[in-house]
Amino acid sequence: MRARFSGFVLASLALVSSALVAADRPPQDLHQAGDHWTAWDPPTPPEGAQVQVIQPGDTLWDLAATLYKDPYLWPQLWENNRYILDAHWIYPGDPLVIGPAVAPVDQMAGETGPGSADQEPGSSEEAPAEAPIEGVQTSAEAAGSPIPLGYESDIYCSGYIDDLEKQFPYRIIGSEFESLGPNLDRSTSDVLIQGRYGRVNTARYNLTVGDIIYLNGGRESGLSAGQLYTVVSPRQKVVHPKTGEVFGRYYHYTGRVRVLSVQEETAIAEIVQACDPVIVGAALQPFEPEPVPLGRPAAMRPINYPTPAENLQDAPVILFTEDELVSLFQDHVAFIDRGADADVTPGDVFTVYRLNRPGLPPMPIGEVAVLSVRQKSSAVRIIQAKTAIFLGDPIELK
Repeated sequence: MRARFSGFVLASLALVSSALVAADRPPQDLHQAGDHWTAWDPPTPPEGAQVQVIQPGDTLWDLAATLYKDPYLWPQLWENNRYILDAHWIYPGDPLVIGPAVAPVDQMAGETGPGSADQEPGSSEEAPAEAPIEGVQTSAEAAGSPIPLGYESDIYCSGYIDDLEKQFPYRIIGSEFESLGPNLDRSTSDVLIQGRYGRVNTARYNLTVGDIIYLNGGRESGLSAGQLYTVVSPRQKVVHPKTGEVFGRYYHYTGRVRVLSVQEETAIAEIVQACDPVIVGAALQPFEPEPVPLGRPAAMRPINYPTPAENLQDAPVILFTEDELVSLFQDHVAFIDRGADADVTPGDVFTVYRLNRPGLPPMPIGEVAVLSVRQKSSAVRIIQAKTAIFLGDPIELK
């Protein structure tokens, strides 16, 4: 009956010391609301609102893709339905307000469906059955508007981890500057010219925005004017910090180019974005837009209620950083060793743990938000850090 959604976690209302609910575990207090079972208290939708009833298999991600034509707008759907206290779990039969006619939050929070088990603080005169744990943010406190979990540069100027020998469709084979310098070959001139023999690039070696380049593909290979390509630079091998085995290779984004015109076997393009110097010989892959995921801020898991140590035995870990940094802090971009093959989704938030000495529980030390997902790894941004985060630190979905 439940549909799991990987997104930014909203801490639930009354967390008691014996049952701290994690986002990857379903709520336990199901109750019947009309003709279906749910963990939430769906209010009566406002008059005139566009409403969709959740069906088996639905997720907020898929519904946003269908309704708003962009799955990254799932926080907007969640924002319209704040009775859902944890976006990882939605229930067939619950209504979703999807249209512009949305009742004020206070009004929606004040209406309760049949069999209500939990109510937001302040939504009625009744006090919660049990007080929240000290230091844990309640749903009302965490129900702020969604905010970006990073910046475009975190996505478009970082990179990804893939197979060691990845093949690319095109490469940069030349630039406008290569033939602008003098020819210093003595055999072609009666005047002695001092300098290295051969043609030299006196103008520019490191290319940047606005420079013209030439590509090794044209009309015959399917290139056409207006197409965008990401410039990729294969970098170092990535060794897993726990197993010591080669995990793959890091491929760094250095910029973006737009095809201006095509010939039969070559094309002329312009550099339209440069994160780092673009050089002749760099690889190209089709540009794929990746919006920055959104999420609602929420308090970190309290240190006095950590996950059991056994949950972290085979947990994903902080895998790699581009500059091979030793200590990571808030706003650093890193990579984890899980991706689409493990159902990781942009917008997921993971708690970072530091393993303690034997017999003592792990310590939650930070949080990372997933920005971009590949098949077996994901780019993440550190959004909270109580102390330095290291490669190999285990993480758990919040």
